[in-house]
Amino acid sequence: MDPDKKERRALKRAVKRAGKKHLRAALKRDLGEQPEDAAFSEEDYGRHRSHELNGQDHDATRRKEGK
Repeated sequence: MDPDKKERRALKRAVKRAGKKHLRAALKRDLGEQPEDAAFSEEDYGRHRSHELNGQDHDATRRKEGK
């Protein structure tokens, strides 16, 4: 496997993990501060978004035969 590809996948996993931790902490904070409105709080991943890293591994090793 290409070492750059491995690094990109590891980076995406780290970013996604950080986003989940951030989201859980924010939801817990909302629950402590405003328990009656906590059910209506919106998801905000902030800088922990991984959408820039999507689609980076569409190279020849991921293609199906016949295409």
